[in-house]
Amino acid sequence: MPPSSSARLSNCSTCNLAELCLPVGLTDEEMQRLDELNMQKRSYARGDYLYRGGDKFRAVFAINRGAFKTRVLHEDGREQVTGFQMAGEIIGLDAISTDMHDGEALALEDSVVCELPFHRLEALSRDIPSLQRHFHRIMSREIVRDQGIMLLLGSMRSEERVAAFLLTLSQRYAARGLSPTQFQLSMSRQDIGSYLGLKLETVSRAFSNFQEKGIIAVRTRSIEILDLALLQAGINSSC
Repeated sequence: MPPSSSARLSNCSTCNLAELCLPVGLTDEEMQRLDELNMQKRSYARGDYLYRGGDKFRAVFAINRGAFKTRVLHEDGREQVTGFQMAGEIIGLDAISTDMHDGEALALEDSVVCELPFHRLEALSRDIPSLQRHFHRIMSREIVRDQGIMLLLGSMRSEERVAAFLLTLSQRYAARGLSPTQFQLSMSRQDIGSYLGLKLETVSRAFSNFQEKGIIAVRTRSIEILDLALLQAGINSSC
């Protein structure tokens, strides 16, 4: 499915999320060179594909607004969610090694992304060492996040997994200057279950248990964490 609207040029120098996507301390000249990459800003409606498995790698994408999920499809048609991405994060890095996307990315809500042509970005990174280090940090962060998921799936019980997931979301919202205790879930319970290796019923039961114990308040997809400390304790004690 194509983007919902035509592309338009995007400038990093005027973006309010630049401090999340880019290294701090870039000079005016370096910012101007980034603007000269002629990045395109595209809009995607909920359910649109940003890329599909098998697509040729041509760009990485900085999420300006909205949220996406990445997933892979098994041969029997089953879906495995591999991650959730929000504004200020960069996706599409998975295809750098093979020049082809193995999985796919779908918009979870109406979203806007900045498309960064990778060959131009790569060339500019050689001239701006801080930019190159920044992208190395982003890739390292992805590796650490993947390792964290392996830990979740290998050593934590079901409610511990859900508690850890909510805490991670809380930390990511806080990093964006948003409330760490009140936020909307852009993903479904089924998506969360696929990501955490749990059945839909198990995820729903965990949310219900947390709510009954006064740890969170749930209103459809609206989440309020009432007791962060108790939610953290739940990771160690399975509540």
